[in-house]
Amino acid sequence: MDPKAEAHEIEQVRVRLGERYPQLDADVVEAAVRLAHSELTGGIRDFVPVLVEHSARKRLAAIADRDDLIGGREP
Repeated sequence: MDPKAEAHEIEQVRVRLGERYPQLDADVVEAAVRLAHSELTGGIRDFVPVLVEHSARKRLAAIADRDDLIGGREP
């Protein structure tokens, strides 16, 4: 996958996760996506967007669950 296409796909991941976790600040979503993306440094880039989304979604779910418990809401 060329770098421009990868960047576009990663941006789409950020948008999807922002929609999935509207209760989280956009900066938190962006940070989770950036962190997940930074962890993938290998040469084969075809599946990077899918792996980034999976990793960031796990982080964001944990944050959202924690915030629900702190806020007194059921997860």
